[in-house]
Amino acid sequence: MSGSKKETNHPSYQAWSYAALIEDYNETVRKELIQLQPCAYLHNLKSDNAVNDPFYFEYISKAPVFISPDALKLAEFLKKHVKYGDTNDIMYRIEHGSIKPSKNLADCLSSMLTGNREFVLLDEQKLVYETAIDLAHQAVKGKKQTLIVRGGPGTGKSVIAINLLVELTKREMLVQYVSKNAAPRAVFKEKLTGSLKKSNIDNMFKGSGSYIDIEENIFDVLVVDESHRLNEKSGLYGNKGENQIKEIIVGSKLSIFFIDEAQRVTLKDIGSEASIKYWASLQGAEVSELDLVSQFRCNGSDGYLAWVDNVLQIRETANTTLDDIDYEVKVFDDPNKLKEAIFDKNRLTNKARMVAGYCWDWKSKKNQDVFDIVIPKYNFKAQWNLTDDGSLWMIAENSVNQVGCIHTCQGLEVDYIGVIIGEDFVVRDGHVVTDACKRSSNDRSIRGFKKLLKESPEEAKQVTKEIIKNTYRTLMTRGQKGCYIFCIDPETNEYFKELAKRKEDEIINAVNLYSGLDFPVVPLEEAKPYEGYVPIYDASIANGEFATSEYNWIRLPEVFATREGMFVLRVVGESMNRRIPNGSWCLFSANSDVVRNNKIVLAKSSCIEDPDHGGSYTVKVYQHEKTLQDGEVVNQRVILKPDSNAYLIITIPKPLAAVYLNSMAI
Repeated sequence: MSGSKKETNHPSYQAWSYAALIEDYNETVRKELIQLQPCAYLHNLKSDNAVNDPFYFEYISKAPVFISPDALKLAEFLKKHVKYGDTNDIMYRIEHGSIKPSKNLADCLSSMLTGNREFVLLDEQKLVYETAIDLAHQAVKGKKQTLIVRGGPGTGKSVIAINLLVELTKREMLVQYVSKNAAPRAVFKEKLTGSLKKSNIDNMFKGSGSYIDIEENIFDVLVVDESHRLNEKSGLYGNKGENQIKEIIVGSKLSIFFIDEAQRVTLKDIGSEASIKYWASLQGAEVSELDLVSQFRCNGSDGYLAWVDNVLQIRETANTTLDDIDYEVKVFDDPNKLKEAIFDKNRLTNKARMVAGYCWDWKSKKNQDVFDIVIPKYNFKAQWNLTDDGSLWMIAENSVNQVGCIHTCQGLEVDYIGVIIGEDFVVRDGHVVTDACKRSSNDRSIRGFKKLLKESPEEAKQVTKEIIKNTYRTLMTRGQKGCYIFCIDPETNEYFKELAKRKEDEIINAVNLYSGLDFPVVPLEEAKPYEGYVPIYDASIANGEFATSEYNWIRLPEVFATREGMFVLRVVGESMNRRIPNGSWCLFSANSDVVRNNKIVLAKSSCIEDPDHGGSYTVKVYQHEKTLQDGEVVNQRVILKPDSNAYLIITIPKPLAAVYLNSMAI
């Protein structure tokens, strides 16, 4: 093998972790209970002394490894596990299966702290995890260590940090999770309340100012998340201690710093790789550096993060458009419309929030009857998140009514984020112009700016430009599924709208109308009805019986035995999300005569108002209750059950107007 040596994961672990990820997130594999049997084949390796070391037995037993002389053994392995040809297009259905959204760390925290595996660490994530554990053991034996882990939004920094907290504590080491920002700690503590003692929780999660005058090496490991947010001084008035980076390194045998310098958002943020290396050197700590690249927030779209960097003009990237990026971005012309969209998304799971640049004074802090964010042109009024919620704003019930800022959302995530961009960030003739003077005087992130402006105007402008850009970058990457945007400045809003366009102009055009369908779509005149072709319907606009002449047709693979009465329809909403993710394309067949209980159906009734789109059609699990009337068995009522706890059961006291059986997702 050519090239320089580098440390990597064992091939058996790589194969097993990929299989585990598919099992966790691929709906086809999960729903159809498809068994995956991972293995690794190193065709260039002649000796198995290293890869088959007993140390790796746990993963070799799950995913056996074969080397160059093992070709016959590999053939026998494949023959054992692959007995039949792919007659049911399993590989096709896996490849095109819907992907379940990523888990939310806060929701999984309690389970993780009891030792359950909630997240499979992939590639460099696993390497960081294993390296940190190895360094912890080296440090305990006497050699002081510092590990710097670089990673952008959603690369798994916090997930690895919590996993290390759990594992190293299990190994009887004294470990604490450290963050400057109070919001993640508050959310984590709230999620753990009831499962652990308060004293135990408080001892696990600490603020970065907790290590003033600390005894040297008293902790085995300090895991520092969001290290870019560390300050020089500590205390309420910033007058205590010497340097938080120094204090953390002094107080621990191993200090782990997870860092993204592009998320430094205040003038006081001193967390940088250079500073960490400087203080580590003074304390005689050996420094290791690793990178996290794979992105698991924003639907796993590294392209979206590159688009954000490009649109904010943080760095020039190749992602100048959102083409081929599987992440929902909308730019609104009215902040009220953005608010409606966020409220709509929040109704299901309480995981959608609005945030804004800190360009409005926090008047409601003293008087909860007044509004803070007021945009007269649109009659838009909103308050900053109230003191009642504080750092728990991202998860508090009904907190969607308020708007958050960088201080209450950094380090946390929701499904959908709505971002209001203030006058501190505008675009003129295609160029970004920032103005820290447009920030509220209440905003502590630029405290000291005016003094710096007098002493060094160019430095002040450059530093605050980075802070403002980094702030909006952080706000725009809090959503796992989508980001909605409104800019106060009209020219800036048009700039974002132009760069948010996708192919063929708008996301609702014919191409994107059928996004997620990988089969040919043709008009009726080019189709062979029900000879491999079925119509595509839109339940939200259908009125009465579906009119096939008004719709396009889709050509299905031969594995689908098409017949009259079949059609394809996109299921919109979250009420069936355990089996049918929002936006899935499903194949239905007309069968209103005999429908058995517990079948998934598309039902129509004048009694129905679907909670997702308000129409008279809905997709639910069908049940009916029968009774005896005049010697005949008749339906007493129909029950339509969601497959999600967030929705109510629909009960209809009369037969359905129409019912169609769900054949499968395609």
